[in-house]
This record gives sequence, structure tokens and C-alpha cells, in this order.
Amino acid sequence: MIRLTGGRVVDPASGRDELADLLVEDGRIVDSATTRDETVIDASGYVVAPGFVDLHCHLREPGFEDAETIASGTRAAAAGGFTTLCALADTQPTTDTGSNVESLLTQARRDAVVRVLPVGTTTKQRQSEELSEMADMAYAGAVAFSDSDRAVRKTSLMRHALEYSLLVEKPIASHAEDAELVDGGVMHEGALATVLGLKGVPRQAEEIAVGRDLALAQLTGGRLHLAHLSTAAAVSQVRDAKARGIRVTAEVSPHHLVLSDEVVSLKMYDTNARTSPPLRSPTDAAALLAGLKDGTIDCVVSDHSPRRWIDKACEFDQALPGISSLETAFGLLMRLVHAGVLSLSELLSALTYRAARAWDLPYGTLSAGAPADVVVLDPDQAWVVDPDRFFSKGRNTPLAGQTLRGTVLLTLANGNIVYRNGL
Repeated sequence: MIRLTGGRVVDPASGRDELADLLVEDGRIVDSATTRDETVIDASGYVVAPGFVDLHCHLREPGFEDAETIASGTRAAAAGGFTTLCALADTQPTTDTGSNVESLLTQARRDAVVRVLPVGTTTKQRQSEELSEMADMAYAGAVAFSDSDRAVRKTSLMRHALEYSLLVEKPIASHAEDAELVDGGVMHEGALATVLGLKGVPRQAEEIAVGRDLALAQLTGGRLHLAHLSTAAAVSQVRDAKARGIRVTAEVSPHHLVLSDEVVSLKMYDTNARTSPPLRSPTDAAALLAGLKDGTIDCVVSDHSPRRWIDKACEFDQALPGISSLETAFGLLMRLVHAGVLSLSELLSALTYRAARAWDLPYGTLSAGAPADVVVLDPDQAWVVDPDRFFSKGRNTPLAGQTLRGTVLLTLANGNIVYRNGL
């Protein structure tokens, strides 16, 4: 048994926020000990919270192990406080069938140090030509369906996918972006893109796609989940849709909440700041924060997207998009808490039970009987981002050399200590 003693226990799912001991036994949170054989960990002065739940993570394996593996990605997750990862299917082969799901789960049982939940494809091989075997995958353990960084191009096919979501009771997660409007754009379309001479991606590329998917969700009654929103107007569309009773949930990444397109110019065409969708304006970031606070946006996800160094060591418009973010997410998000625009409880809520609730997952809480997924946090400890020390194979971060304030000291997954940083 493990006893975390003296810490500030914060469990947004139950409204708990108090100085108390937390007991872990046989992989579960318990109210009282049944044995005297216990390991005591002094968490005095620190925050004890549920392990973070990530609905959007790229682990790259199988097929792209030179960018990330399940072993390296889950070690990075543990270091960042994440104990549940929903792994996207942009792999080779893609996760299209029940056997693909079973294969991923088997590999995760062997290599992962935190929980890995498969997200199957919406269409076979993410080609927008034919629906994947969603019922088969749901039975095998898929928790949602998504074509990852590709929108389902055919409107009729997206309609059928949402209709099918009613049968399997799993959400369709959409990368809502109109590819024709993106048209090779590499950063937010605005004054900075013009100055830098880079082709921009207009906000309307997201807004038109969000509007289409919301209309289809209204038509079908299906379960729609909108991935990594980035624009103010998209937030307004989701807010209105929820008010009208449309079944939609939405997420936002740390970098779209905290950073903006200014990062690209401040670091002189830093390819590590290229993402999809692109970093938007500070006005958009403020709207995303407002949407997170009022519940329009359900949760924060890592959108961890590790890349090989060679995929970023090139001209900006040739670089692959993505940020390696599992290990920096908490520290970056704590900028909002230290700025006084988001409370610690609100942040932890968005990283834990609100994420789990969006997809009906039984995680993100410290209630008795729940899986013992626990993090111990120091909200004030400062540290310098050094990508060379990442557990992830992906070193691609625009935060290199920056000081973040807020760190993970200890992570337990299913009652096992999977990361320890001086505690």
C-alpha cells in the first residue's frame, strides 16, 4: 500500500480540495488501509491530483518508430503527469479493424508504463473513401474514431460516420479543417504571415469545416468531437450548437491556448512552432480560454506530435507540423494560472474528469474505488525546458530554453510509481 501524506488533495470530479492523506492499495484509491505494510510518501506542500487524461496523442507506433514508440511516448506521458493516452491512428498500418486494435493493446500491455486506449480510424486508411470497421473496433476496445490530422472529405461519408456513432456509442473526432482552403498554408493567415512571406491558413478553413460537422451532428443526432479548436469563431459555433442541444464535445491544446503566431517571428521561422491547425492570434487564444472556462470547450489535450529532427531541420514551409508536448503541457498551462486568468482547480478539471467525461471514460478522479492514477505537482517550481532531456524521441518544441513554472514530481498509474522527480 502507498500512503501519500500531507498534500493538498484536489479532485475536481468530487469537488474535493483539502489537506489529507491519499491511500492506494491493489491499484485502486481506498478510504482506509487493510494492511500495515505501507510505503509513505511525504507530499507536504504539494498538490495531489488525478492523473491527466489525454484524448489526443500521437504515439507513431507501429510504422514510425524513429519518431516515437509506445515505450518512449508513455514514459514522456508519465513525466508530464498523463496516465491515460488515447492514441491516434496515423500509423502504418492504420488502426482500421478489431485486430489492429487488439494488436495495439497487446503491445501497450508489454511496453507502456501508462494506460493506452486506441482511437480507430473513421475511414479505411484515412482515405475518406469507405468507413472503417467501427463496430469491430469498438468491441475490441477502441474508445473513439478519427482520421487524425485529416478531415473526412466527403460530406455524405461524414454523415454516415455520425449515424454509425449512434450504434457503437463512441464519438467521431474530427480534424475540422477544409483542405481546399488550407491549400498549402503553413501558418495563420494575417499580418505576420505577410511580413514573413509565408502562405497563410485562414480562420475560415476551420470555421467552415466546424459548421459542416455541426450541421451533420444536428441532422444525425450522432456524437461529434471537435479536435484542437484554434479560432474564436469556431468557439462561438460550438457554444451555439451546445445551446441548441447538439451532441458535440470539443478540445483545445496547450499551445493554442497559451502561444500565438507571434512565436514564429520571435524565433525567426522556428519550424518547431509549425502546427496543424496553426498557432493563431492572441485574440483567438483569449476566445479559446473563455470557451474553456465556460464549458464550451470540454477539455485540454496534449496533441503530442513528435517528429524526427530531420522533419524540422528544413525551411518552414517544408517542415512537418507538430509539437512534442507531453512533457511541457502542465508547465506551459500553468502560465495561465500564475497570470490569474485560470484557477488551478479549473486547469486540473480540464485535464482530468472533464476530459474523461467527454468520452465516457472511467478515469480522472480520486474517488474511492477508482483506478489509482495520481500525480503529485509542485505548481511553483521553475525549470528550464531542455529537449535533450525529454523521454520522448520528439525534441520538437518551440519552448526550448524557456523557463516554465510548475512541474510534476510523482506519477502513479494503476497504483504503480511510473515517474519520480525528487519526491
